[in-house]
Order: sequence, then structure tokens, then C-alpha cells
Amino acid sequence: MTRSEETALVSIEIAVDPATAFDVFTADVDDWWARGPRNRFRAPWAGLMRFEPGVGGRFLEIYDEEAGDIFEVGRIKVWEPGKRLVFDWRLPNFSPGEITQVEILFEATGVGTRVTIEHRGWEALPLAHPARHRLSGRAFGLFKAGWWGDLLTRFKAEAERKT
Repeated sequence: MTRSEETALVSIEIAVDPATAFDVFTADVDDWWARGPRNRFRAPWAGLMRFEPGVGGRFLEIYDEEAGDIFEVGRIKVWEPGKRLVFDWRLPNFSPGEITQVEILFEATGVGTRVTIEHRGWEALPLAHPARHRLSGRAFGLFKAGWWGDLLTRFKAEAERKT
């Protein structure tokens, strides 16, 4: 399978085992996922981020759970603790049927874990889509990789702090 040039692909090595890395990534997502309009999904840009464990679970930003004010980023397709996580990804400005996919691999290294994120499917969105920020091709892939790289740096700090 050939990877699209619009696919974001980033990796980072962290000094924790794969099971711990997976747990911090999923159970503690709100602790490391940056706040603000660049990283959250809807105003006021400070909802609670949460994964519902298991295949079919949801990746959510929760604003007021009692009132049902929740944004569903996507559904979990693969949930393999310590190994792999795959979920659908959509932004609030996506039309029905517009969806991308995020895959995270947790691979043991000699001293910890290599965490790799591949965010794919962007080529299915129209070139004029606002989520593209007027970018296409490799420029868009690099833009999204930079965004994920910033989040992975925060994730690494949180995972290593907790051990």
C-alpha cells in the first residue's frame, strides 16, 4: 500500500514500556492533550478529552456531559493495549461522510517505546475544505505532522513524568 503524501507520520521514543505508554495515551489523554483553539475541537476550547475503551468506543471532547454537550471525534476501530490504537477522526466542520483515520503504534525498543502516529485519509477531503488551511500535497502532510509532533512531545513529557 502506498502512503499518500498528505498522510501525517510522526514518531517519538519515550522511556516507558508499551503498556504504560498506551495507558497514558488513552486513560490520561486530557492531561497531555493541549488546550486552546489550535488543539481542541469547539469553543470554549477546553472540553475534557476522553477515550471510551474498546472497539466501538468513542474519542470525545466533553463540554457538559449532563446536558449532552459532547463532540465525538470518532469511533475506535482497533484497541490493542500496549500495541495499537486506531480510530476515526472528524472535525466539527466535516460534512457527513467526511472522515479521516488515526493509527497509533506502540513498539518496544531497548529502552522504552517508540510511539508512531499515522493520520491518513485527508486526500478524500475537497481541496477547498477549511481543515486543509489552504494546503495540499506534501505541504499539508508536513503541516499535520508538525501538529501531531507537538502533541507527542506533550505526551512524552506526561508519560515519563508519571513513571
